[in-house]
Formats: sequence, structure tokens, C-alpha cells
Amino acid sequence: MGLLDNKVAIITGAGNGLGEAYAKLFAKEGAAVVVNDLGGARDGTGADVSAAQKVVDAIEAQGGRAVANGDDVSTIAGGEAILETALHHFGKVDILVSNAGILRDKTFANTSEADWDAVVKVHLKGAYCVTLPVWKWMKDNGVKGVIVETSSTSGLYGNFGQANYGAAKAGIYGLVRVLAIEGRKYGIRVWGLAPGAYTRMTSDLPGRRDREPDPMSLPDNAVAPTVLYMVSDLSGDRTGLILGASSRGVREIRMLQTRGFSPTGPYTAQDVAAHADDVFFPEDLRELAAEALRETA
Repeated sequence: MGLLDNKVAIITGAGNGLGEAYAKLFAKEGAAVVVNDLGGARDGTGADVSAAQKVVDAIEAQGGRAVANGDDVSTIAGGEAILETALHHFGKVDILVSNAGILRDKTFANTSEADWDAVVKVHLKGAYCVTLPVWKWMKDNGVKGVIVETSSTSGLYGNFGQANYGAAKAGIYGLVRVLAIEGRKYGIRVWGLAPGAYTRMTSDLPGRRDREPDPMSLPDNAVAPTVLYMVSDLSGDRTGLILGASSRGVREIRMLQTRGFSPTGPYTAQDVAAHADDVFFPEDLRELAAEALRETA
């Protein structure tokens, strides 16, 4: 018995890296998988469905069920076509992992409008375009499905040179929180994921160039088991949560607030300054959060 027997999963950006690891693990656990990948370069240029087909071939060689799809996640037509692929081949969809992404890293002053638009379109609009058709289908057909949206510590904490990427990923956090609230009525669970692994997207980051990756930093070991947990019955009724998963481990990430300063009437800027100890987190706590970020990167 597999954890995903009789389930149908759509995974976008599954021709390489993280998505490929999810697809192969899901299939091993009994799911039929739609392997979506536009097949472009890391910056989003080009298209070739062969990457998705190669993953499908590997799954089928192991006795699993999968189908390739090369539609563009950043358009509603593409999102609808991805859903239609699942319905045509497997009759339903129980799981969506929105994983597709591109990078165009530059400092903010050097980020062109085209760089900004391309990254936001694939990540943030792409999450909308892929999720909306699946969401409506699950809702209308009474399917208590699971949706995983891919955020990032770059959006949750910030990262140098990734204003476009970080803004898009922070937007996905907001999407997760709202969909989790709306999904409770229909039994649709929604997760956010902040993954960290050695992939084509991250292989040339500082400190990783010309270095053999630690096996525990590879997608199969660093992240895929966590995503399997999220979409399986092992995670129960949990929803609206963000999990960070990397070679350093698995941890929940939350937005927190201090007890704050609560004036009983009109107040001044000087009053805020006088209550700074209540308004702000202690410096040592901020340093602990920064250390956690470094560990998940």
C-alpha cells in the first residue's frame, strides 16, 4: 500500500529538480502524475516538452502512471489545459503542487521591467493560473484535495538580489493564507512550502559553484519527503501552514507579532519610541530568526 494509492497529482515545473523528485516519489507511492514542464531555460526562455517526457518515461519504467504536459503555467489557458490533461487521462485530480519557477536575479537598481514582469508572471500569476481551475474543479466536485504552493525564504525573510523573486514568493504566502481560510468550507487543504535544495536553479549560487553537492541537499532527500507528508493523509487536517524543508531539516515558519503598544487615546511618535521594548522583538530573538534563515538556505 502506498501513501497516495488511487490519487491523481498535478506537479508543475516537474521536468527537473524539485518537481521531478516529487513526481517520482508520488508515483512510487501510488499516484498517477501529470508532469508539467514548459521545458525552458532557468530564466524562462525557450520551451521543450522533452524534459517532462523524460520524467514520465522514468516513472513508467518503474511501473508507475504518468503523462507529460508542456503548457504554460502563467496563463489561464495553460492552467485549464493542465487540468484537462489530468481529467482526460486519469479522470480526476486530488493533489496540486505548484512548483514551476524561473530566476532573473539582479540587484533592485538593475532589475528591468521585463525581468520583474517575467518572474512575477511565472511565480505569482502562475500560482493563480494553475490553482484556479483545479480549485474550482475540486470545489464543484466535492473533492477534498490538497494544494501546495511554493513560496521561499527569499520572500518570507528577504534575500539580496532577489527583489522580483522575493516579492512574488511573498505574494504566494498571502495566497496560501487566504485559500486555506476559503478552503475549509470545502475540505480543500492548502500548504505553503519554502524549499532549499541543490538544483539547476541553485547550482551556481555563491558557495555552491564547482562543488559536489552534499547528497542530503538533493531534492529527493532534502524536500520531497516533506511534500509527500503534506499531500498525504499523514498530515491530517492541517492547512494554511508554511513548512521550510532543506538539508538542515523541516520546520514550520510563521508570521508573529509582539504584544505591542496599545494606547488608550491619541498618541505621539515619542510615545511609540518610549514603548519600543513592547513594539519590537528583542534583538537576540531577531538574531535567532536570522540564524534559522541561514540554516534553511
